[in-house]
Amino acid sequence: MTSGFVASSARSPQAKTAPTRLKTQIVIVGGGAGGLELAAKLGAAYRGKHFDIILVERNPTHIWKPLLHEVAAGSLDANLDEVGYRSHAHRWGYRFFFGAMEGVDRVNRRVIIAPIIDEDGREIMGRHSIRYDYLVVAIGSVSNVFGTLGVAEHCLFLDSRTQADRFRQKLLNECLRVSRAMSQSTDADAYVRVAIVGGGATGVELAAELYNAAAALRYYGLEVFDESRLKVTLIEAGPRILPALPEGLAEAAHKELEALGVQVRIGAPVVEATQEAIILRGGETIEADMRVWAAGVKAPDFLKDIAGLETTPANQLVVRATLQTTRDDRIFAIGDCSSYTPEGAARPIPPRAQAAHQMASVAFDNLRRAIAGKPLRAFVYQDHGSLVSLSRFSTVGSLMGNLIGGRMAVEGALARFVYVSLYRMHLLAIHGWLKGLAMILIGHVNQIIRPKLKLH
Repeated sequence: MTSGFVASSARSPQAKTAPTRLKTQIVIVGGGAGGLELAAKLGAAYRGKHFDIILVERNPTHIWKPLLHEVAAGSLDANLDEVGYRSHAHRWGYRFFFGAMEGVDRVNRRVIIAPIIDEDGREIMGRHSIRYDYLVVAIGSVSNVFGTLGVAEHCLFLDSRTQADRFRQKLLNECLRVSRAMSQSTDADAYVRVAIVGGGATGVELAAELYNAAAALRYYGLEVFDESRLKVTLIEAGPRILPALPEGLAEAAHKELEALGVQVRIGAPVVEATQEAIILRGGETIEADMRVWAAGVKAPDFLKDIAGLETTPANQLVVRATLQTTRDDRIFAIGDCSSYTPEGAARPIPPRAQAAHQMASVAFDNLRRAIAGKPLRAFVYQDHGSLVSLSRFSTVGSLMGNLIGGRMAVEGALARFVYVSLYRMHLLAIHGWLKGLAMILIGHVNQIIRPKLKLH
């Protein structure tokens, strides 16, 4: 079964049948920050013209990935902040296809879509393909376990809304277990033990958010449970947490976490995960009821050497300055699943939300140029710095980056304001100014009227 869209017009039976000119189809695979922004831009630009803009995504709704740690802790209700692709597509003039890419036929210019199977194992839609004139791969990243024994089987991940929901439910179950044990016997040894592997932004933010959530549970039926019954261990293989931040800011975050009660372990490589513990090199065992892996990312495995395209050891598609893949001018890649190393740079552009946002803008411009037969422009990454939120307790980071030839360290209220502004900019990018501002206002109202935690 194949999918293609053909323009048609009414004609009399006696009229000669003229060749039907196919619409120019731009297929975007992946509805994350970059993919969704690009779909909205292209849909608005080509609405009503001889074009089809198609977004292929395996999830029905979008949630900004940097917020998943808040969804996992229950601090954010994703049902209120998610974006439904179907309604968004209708508003912005593109098509939404529910499905997951599993291959590319470059000769016939078709994206191969995997069969859709429901929870009962029933096939809803068989394998099929979608024609493209231009293809943009924007499928993001997944956790990289680096071949560590037992991680895939015994650790939780925060790559998707589904995984974040699963973490939240397990966390609530563990809190209920401890609360029940304490109410029955005042068990002094009853704790919720969480081990987080990875001292980057995700691991650090999750550790702080867990203490924020635990402190609020006493107001929602767990009267004998509070943050003192939470034991979080943050495990980092490197010499310090938050390697993307200046050392002074990383040290400030380290001290803040320890003040909350987090045990921070640096220089502690993990060699195995079991059903009960994380095992460090040297044999030390850190027992934990919940084990979270946040120690790095890679592109999904199916991208490795897909359709003969050039990929990195982390499965990322290698792109040129124009964001076109090195072996096919009609295939672009943006965001975490792409790898671009600027001329003279030692490392590729880091996998950050700001990079995906900037790539979406350049890909939009270059697709329009390619269609018009004009020269494409080069992508120039503007590093606006990094920010890490320690929930309501603190925010640290560095701003401006290479825009001013250096970094400006920020902490506290200013850093928190800028951190929140990043999400607001994302809302404006995918919804437009009018609806985006309305959603920002609604978000302020929800902070007042909705529960502090999502408990279901």
